Amino acid sequence: MYQQRAEVLAFDRAQALGVTIVMPCLNETISLPHCIANAKDALAQIEERFGLAGEIVIADNGSTDGSQALAESLGARVVPVARRGYGAALISGCTAAYGDYILMGDCDGSYNFTEGVAMIGKLIEGHDLCMGSRFDGGIAPGAMPWKNRHIGNPALTGILNLFFRSGINDAHCGLRAIRKEAFDDLGLAGEGMEFASEMVIKASLKKMRVVQVPATLSVDLRDRAPHLRPWRDGWRHLRYLLMLSPTWVFGVPAMLAVGSGALILLVALAHLLGIAGGEPLFGANWTIAAGFLVSVGHLAAIMALATHFHGVNRGYRTLRPMIRRYADWLTLETMLIAGALLLLGSGGGIAALVYYWSQSGFNALTSVLPTVLALTGATVAIQTILGGFLLAIINGHRATLAPGGEA
Repeated sequence: MYQQRAEVLAFDRAQALGVTIVMPCLNETISLPHCIANAKDALAQIEERFGLAGEIVIADNGSTDGSQALAESLGARVVPVARRGYGAALISGCTAAYGDYILMGDCDGSYNFTEGVAMIGKLIEGHDLCMGSRFDGGIAPGAMPWKNRHIGNPALTGILNLFFRSGINDAHCGLRAIRKEAFDDLGLAGEGMEFASEMVIKASLKKMRVVQVPATLSVDLRDRAPHLRPWRDGWRHLRYLLMLSPTWVFGVPAMLAVGSGALILLVALAHLLGIAGGEPLFGANWTIAAGFLVSVGHLAAIMALATHFHGVNRGYRTLRPMIRRYADWLTLETMLIAGALLLLGSGGGIAALVYYWSQSGFNALTSVLPTVLALTGATVAIQTILGGFLLAIINGHRATLAPGGEA
């Protein structure tokens, strides 16, 4: 077994090439001849300009129309991909690539692979990822539905730039080039159309050198509807953006919830203690809502830390400088002690309330604020204790919660 594996690796090294053009394929016999011929033109230009030899890889996703045999007859290498999906096909095709540089594009005739020559040039200059921009290069009439061109792509790319600051104006262009080493380093996993966003997001998070060049989009050559489903795939992109951004999914809501809830409670407490005059701004309902906001916001903050640490451990995110600065203090014991002290204080407050209630003849209390403060404190205390164990588990069952710290 090991000898066979060694022979395979030796064969792979022997087949090492400068450039691999990868195309995902699912029943594309109509467009394959054009695409492979176009890819061969691109490889010829790449060899002439940069002196790099190349290959064409067709990542076949289970075609039933003879696409595999046709591709091989046209000089391409076919990589069968069992997992279905655009991303699954490209990941398998790029993983199997022999080239040091990978140029990828759709197998429907909508992209011109000769425009990828400039992309390979950018990689040779030192960039890790080169994206095409259809908005800079031009979109042929009928090549992109209006809702994709004017709503979907701008909205999703705008959110991606807001969350991850990629500086790319067309994050979903299918024509792109990446160094093989960079591709392996990203550890991509998106099986569907969200793969396009995942590559840009993780490259941005890992501070890779990303550049963009113009690319054109033509009407595809197929005689059937495209595999893309705008609303379904748009949602897949959006949910992926959210899943990879703990700051916006958890961190920002946490700050807003805790900040607004704490402000309401402070104002209400100032009126109760007579520090602030006039009519109270917030009554019982607002006070209860404030306790809810603080509790939920605190939970969201723990989830923000947990998902951030998860990204650091998975290798596509770097630990925030502020967390690194106080990493020695962020331990399981610290959170347990803080939670226990807060729980003790809240328990004391609840006991004092019960005593006051008994002394007043068990009549209804005049204000719900003390009860809300005590119960909110208890909730936050318990969440702190449980959150400490959660963060410890995420960091490999280590008492130091921030990744990279000592056990």
